[in-house]
Amino acid sequence: MAKNNNFSRRSFLPILGSSFLLSFFVSAKETGLEASEEDEYKTLLKPDGTVVKVKVSALEKAKVVRKNISNKSFLHWIGKKL
Repeated sequence: MAKNNNFSRRSFLPILGSSFLLSFFVSAKETGLEASEEDEYKTLLKPDGTVVKVKVSALEKAKVVRKNISNKSFLHWIGKKL
């Protein structure tokens, strides 16, 4: 008996779906690379103790409230008691 080589929907849909998924992964990877090359980030500490990444361009435009602070003032800012 010769095997029939019919092209059915059941065999076509996985191929079609994987090609769509592949195109999304490639486009997502390309946009991620472009953003990381353009923007430079700096790691900063928030008052609750968590670390965040901030764009350097945003830091340059930011207004400085107090330039130098004491340890006591810093600990009060992050909520630690002495």
